[in-house]
Amino acid sequence: MHEVGIMESTLEIALEQATKQKAKRIHEIKMRIGELSGVVPEALEFAFDVVTRGTIAQEAKLNLEIIPVVCYCSSCDLQFTPTDLFYECPRCHQTSTNILKGRELELASLEIS
Repeated sequence: MHEVGIMESTLEIALEQATKQKAKRIHEIKMRIGELSGVVPEALEFAFDVVTRGTIAQEAKLNLEIIPVVCYCSSCDLQFTPTDLFYECPRCHQTSTNILKGRELELASLEIS
């Protein structure tokens, strides 16, 4: 379960930022997770509950924004969201390997006080 390591790293960054701002509590951590990131949101939520225990983020809310896959077809200059595992352009039916979105894994924002 690599989600525990991901959440440990995310919490470390969040705690560093909270310390720099002299915050006493983290209320919310927002993350952006791409569909192709390899992260299981439910496992990340479980890991969040475990790694925040005993920290200023213990009662924080984890807000996950799931980013869908967006591809680009260079044949017809179209951005599209694939409907299945084959990234076929809906206009010209060429297979695309140019993925514009969907691999994100980032700490997007913190709410602190």
